[in-house]
Amino acid sequence: LATSAGLLIVSSCSDLVYDRHWLAESYVLFAVPYFLYDIIAMFLCYCHKLRVKGQGAESVTQRSALIGFLRKEMLLVLHHLFMVTFCFPASVFWRGGKGDYFQGLLLLPEFSTPFLCLSKVLIQFNRQNSLLYKINGLLTLGSFFCCRVLLFPYLYYSYSRFAGVPLLSVLSSAPWQCNLGAGLLWPLQLHWFRLLCRAAVRSLTCGERHTHTGETKLKHTWSFCFFLSFTHV
Repeated sequence: LATSAGLLIVSSCSDLVYDRHWLAESYVLFAVPYFLYDIIAMFLCYCHKLRVKGQGAESVTQRSALIGFLRKEMLLVLHHLFMVTFCFPASVFWRGGKGDYFQGLLLLPEFSTPFLCLSKVLIQFNRQNSLLYKINGLLTLGSFFCCRVLLFPYLYYSYSRFAGVPLLSVLSSAPWQCNLGAGLLWPLQLHWFRLLCRAAVRSLTCGERHTHTGETKLKHTWSFCFFLSFTHV
């Protein structure tokens, strides 16, 4: 859904700064409640795993379960809360009706999420040696590289071509918030892509079971803080 909305938004905006599409705000209103739901769902799943492991409600209090959950999923919980408390008002109210094109682009990274999730499901069913797992691994690497690693250079390139200015001029003239956001978020994508490549190499060369380190962190990666600063370029 996110990728489809992103493609519709991007394809409808010829003016990268001022063109509007109704999905740019409507999809945010649709998606934000999911982040609140997902926090609750993850916590319930965590409690269920504790019970399955034999740690019943008698030995694990709700408070201790919550503390354990936050320790395990702190980054993802902070990500979800950030989406609700900052990215939602930034997308709907603060940007002043600018930058729908860039908001659409920043929905496209979710294209890699179904492949990441399918990889996790196949691991849980011990299907690491199946052809489906290997094909899905290639699709994961390809979609992640195209939609996440190349995204940030493309944001600069697309504005450079639209404004008719050299790429280096965009780098020097962009607001500091834009460059800071890219400087913080792009290295994370490169780091996570490196982890995926390492896992793929291990799978092909050693055939050992692996768990895709960083997979949970990759699950939800909307980066609207970058888009917020870009709307002022």
